[in-house]
Amino acid sequence: MALPLGRNVLITGASTGIGRATALLLDRRGFRVFAGVRRNQDGDSLRSDGSDRLQPLSIDVADPASIEAAAKQVEQELGDEGLAGLVNNAGIAVVGFQEFLDVAELRRQFDVNVFGLAEVTRAFFPAIRKSRGRIVNVSSNGGYVALPAFGPYSSSKFAVEALSDALRREVKPWGIDVALIEPGAIETEIWGKGEAYADQLRAQYPAEAIDLYGDLMRRVEANAAQSAKRAIPAERVAEAIEHALTAARPRTRYRVGTDAKISRFLSWVLPDRALD
Repeated sequence: MALPLGRNVLITGASTGIGRATALLLDRRGFRVFAGVRRNQDGDSLRSDGSDRLQPLSIDVADPASIEAAAKQVEQELGDEGLAGLVNNAGIAVVGFQEFLDVAELRRQFDVNVFGLAEVTRAFFPAIRKSRGRIVNVSSNGGYVALPAFGPYSSSKFAVEALSDALRREVKPWGIDVALIEPGAIETEIWGKGEAYADQLRAQYPAEAIDLYGDLMRRVEANAAQSAKRAIPAERVAEAIEHALTAARPRTRYRVGTDAKISRFLSWVLPDRALD
């Protein structure tokens, strides 16, 4: 597999966590990084920690107009050059029990994690094709094992897995690689935000929901707390993303963290009832 042309990379969701760690790592490695952020202060923070090559890019992946404007800006900045890599990292975590989950919240989950990813990929694909670049989609171990209360989040990551597999096969004739990153528990803010959002949803649950799901809710929260203690630094994921962008033969999937590897193994060897 031929290496991409050039050193230009775009990363969505670069304000915090995996996206920020990846932007700074690739910047140190000499890439010209377009780091997608929604808030100016996050862009300023990246500028202060990066080199002159790191350029914050205002983009909201849930807003098609914002994506289109960002694509035009990058096209003007690149001129005749293309993108060697697109890292679809932006994401949110919606949690809740489906019996009481407002479908609007499921739509919000998919607007960011699935439809946003698809729209960003479409908008920047001409620049990827120009450099025979690579597309790296950040999924999760939740993309192959769906836990109670994580149905919205996991379903979005299952969709990311399917879109990525199909795209990899579609663009193979042009030498464009597509890789999936499947982290386990990572030290990022997404789960802190997710927990806060879960608290908000819980406050809106009717008493019946608490009666029915209270015990399961407490077990889910305890499991999440244990996972947080085992979380690994976001820089570990950034290193996997760098490999996917630069290796002569990148993998189709990168499972990052022991828990991600164990989850995948158990999903392979155990029947559904035993896994439950």
